[in-house]
Amino acid sequence: MSLDAAIVGPGNIGTDLMYKILDRGENIDLQRMVGIFPVEESEGLQAAVDEGVDVGTEGIDSIKEHADEIDLVFEATSASIHEQHAPVYDELDLFAVDLTPAAVGPYTVPVVNVDEVVAGGHENVNMVTCGGQATIPIVHAVDRVASVEYAEMTSHIASKSAGPGTRKNIDKFTQTTSAGLEEVGGADEGKAIITLNPAEPPIMMRNTVYTMVDGSTDVDEVHDSVDDVAEEVRSDVPGYEITLEPTVKDQDDVAFDLGDSVILTTMIEVEGEGQHLPPYAGNLDIMTSAALGTAERVAAKSVEADVAGGVGDD
Repeated sequence: MSLDAAIVGPGNIGTDLMYKILDRGENIDLQRMVGIFPVEESEGLQAAVDEGVDVGTEGIDSIKEHADEIDLVFEATSASIHEQHAPVYDELDLFAVDLTPAAVGPYTVPVVNVDEVVAGGHENVNMVTCGGQATIPIVHAVDRVASVEYAEMTSHIASKSAGPGTRKNIDKFTQTTSAGLEEVGGADEGKAIITLNPAEPPIMMRNTVYTMVDGSTDVDEVHDSVDDVAEEVRSDVPGYEITLEPTVKDQDDVAFDLGDSVILTTMIEVEGEGQHLPPYAGNLDIMTSAALGTAERVAAKSVEADVAGGVGDD
């Protein structure tokens, strides 16, 4: 059973997602791309037209008019807009995959909890943030072998890869990612930081994860756990690379007393596939791949359950 889908928001994330769906969507059929500007003023909508995808220029009204042709909506606008749209999707009985930090639905990180979330019967799921998708799997990998007392992530992305929606979402990005480090990653406390780097040439997406664990932790066991999770992420995001395996930070470099704990530092770089923006924009790839992977799991659940009157039922 395939699900008919629409993308709301033809910016960098929405456009990259369109190419991902068209290139490798197995059970997701993209029917529409929706924005709020005329096609000639929107690169994303023009790209959709070039790919043979129907477009709408009336925002949420373009979804309402064609709701009977759609099973699932990918929201790629901004947190505040999704908060307005979410009740509409619910009223229209459309499953929503939210690529903004709005977090109306449960945080979803495919390699960690997608089956649990989908099985929970939710109709709106949240992809956290690009930084969350890159770093939460690492915190989870550490936490499953050594309880993480505190996790902190920093995410550095090329300024050119951040569209207006991303820039508006910076505060919400930090709040949602911090919560995701705790609720999905398993940390007792989480903190998130993002920077937009204007360097030329543009930098690759780079992430650093600090996890505080008990000093008796077997670091080799942590390495194995992190490597296993990274391999899972790479199945959807080939450019995901651990550039620094979890390494114990020297106590002399820490500004406070850790007691019996130590800090493990892990570094990640994400290279994009270059389907929309050049490969430096790995932040797009990791987000859109997570969204597509989640939608595919929703479609698979529809098949498994042979849904009557639910998502994807005609």
